[in-house]
Amino acid sequence: MSDVPPPLLDPIGFAVMKHAIDAIVDEVAYTVLRTARSEIVKDVMDFSAAICDADGEMVGQAKTIAQHLGAIPEAMASVREKWSGRLAPGDAVILNDPYLGGMHLPDIFMFYPVFANDAVLAWVVVICHHTDVGGRVPGSNAADSTEIFQEGLRLPPLRLFHAGVMDEALGALIALNVRVPDRVLGDLHAQFSACTVGAREIGRLVARHGVASLRAHMAALLDYAERMARAEIATWPRGTFHFTDHIDSDGLDDAPVRLCVAVTVSDSGLDVSWDGTSPQVRAAINSTLSFTKSNTFLSVRCALKGDIPNNAGVFRCIRVTAPEASVLNPRSPAPVAARALTGYRVMDTMFGALAQIVPHIIPAAGEGGNTVVVLGGARTDGSAFIVVDMISGCWGGRPDRDGVEAITNPSQNLSNAPVEVLERQHPVRIEEYALVPDSCGPGRFRGGLGLRRSYRLLADEAVLQIRADRVAFAPYGLAGGGPGSPGGNWIGEGNARRTLPGKVTMRAVRGDLVTHHQAGGGGHGSPLLRDPLAVWHDVWNGKISADYARRHHGVVGDGATPDLEATARLRHDMEDIT
Repeated sequence: MSDVPPPLLDPIGFAVMKHAIDAIVDEVAYTVLRTARSEIVKDVMDFSAAICDADGEMVGQAKTIAQHLGAIPEAMASVREKWSGRLAPGDAVILNDPYLGGMHLPDIFMFYPVFANDAVLAWVVVICHHTDVGGRVPGSNAADSTEIFQEGLRLPPLRLFHAGVMDEALGALIALNVRVPDRVLGDLHAQFSACTVGAREIGRLVARHGVASLRAHMAALLDYAERMARAEIATWPRGTFHFTDHIDSDGLDDAPVRLCVAVTVSDSGLDVSWDGTSPQVRAAINSTLSFTKSNTFLSVRCALKGDIPNNAGVFRCIRVTAPEASVLNPRSPAPVAARALTGYRVMDTMFGALAQIVPHIIPAAGEGGNTVVVLGGARTDGSAFIVVDMISGCWGGRPDRDGVEAITNPSQNLSNAPVEVLERQHPVRIEEYALVPDSCGPGRFRGGLGLRRSYRLLADEAVLQIRADRVAFAPYGLAGGGPGSPGGNWIGEGNARRTLPGKVTMRAVRGDLVTHHQAGGGGHGSPLLRDPLAVWHDVWNGKISADYARRHHGVVGDGATPDLEATARLRHDMEDIT
């Protein structure tokens, strides 16, 4: 990296090119939304898009799943190693193998080279979470698989499109091995269409500014992001900062899974070590190193200023290591289908360490990542259905304001699937979709409330899978804030209701009612410093009960406003006890 921008790149032209690349990659993302077949892509928005330079370094990313994008470097390296010099205009390579840079099998990467003068100028990359890629259970996302071979169709870097036409043999192989081929092939075509849109717009940019100018600006953008990130990190206190968090269990063993991080701030950037983390587990919550790095990079990016470009230049400042054969760097053929859960905990653990470095920025822990509820089976006409519902919950309290609820986890840009879409497309009825009162962690700024959803199965039978967490280890609070309430799962079978573990695969039958509620976010700051009027406003809105207000905040009242004198006396007594 040079210390100054390359010559002949004036600031105005540099800004124009930066925003042009950002606009192009957003148009790629919009194309996916307009053309995708499955609700997991077009409604939940579990996909991402990026533009890379000729060497595969990411220079622009869309406002999509940020959690995906840090995995691109290793996946791109696998693609370039196999296909360098062998691709032509209109070709597209796919990959989903977690041990070749992928994440888990439902996330299929598509790489589309953009040519100029017979040489690769850039790459358009689109990643989509597919409804199903085969394997032992519908949705291909079970937490209780014990080896990757159970999880579905495993794809090394393969050319799916040649000169704009889908490879007939590979397309047929994919269709035969998935439960809903119309959705899977439809989403693959959506990925390809989006790639061609990106290539078209890059071509227009080249026609206006020239190949040499685009190459120079892409290199400068990477250097610029690196300079800005290093300058920001240079203001952070020097030292090593530790934090430990846990996953409740892997679902096959009751033992908690430990994540330990040490973040060292030095003059050369950040060193992030995951030494002390639990060994890889038997169940499918292992996270490959590419995904561990992606979530580590993203955690740091969240602590940096917002005007730093979101590209691979930021990655240059961060060195990540994780022990081999650990849950954050497993050996093949360890299963990884539910690795997203571990990725969320990577971010929670990183935030716990970063809160010691930049406490004015980092929020308390949120819901622990989205919950995945899958119901898969057959309709009365024999056709397959697969509900893959990813429930986004809440954030923890922030240093200057409350957490929010019914919102995507910071690692993603997901949306909760509309009830109407789920009921229209699948044999289920959503009987409750609500906030959980009193689930927020108390603090000067309270955490967000958890969500609850209930599904009534209207088909004869289905395979039910739930991937959830934060039951044994509630989301932590910061700066004296309390933890959020834990989550839970239940199934109603006839007149009986029983508790389910956080991770389960089981048979459900017609009429069963499956209920999940997520954990609430942790609080930030002492609960006794919360404005009594804000506390009572939450009581009035039904977010917390009067009993919660008294127990945690020392606020009492009757009617529309709190009794400030009684509140002051109670808070004084509570402080004495503390």
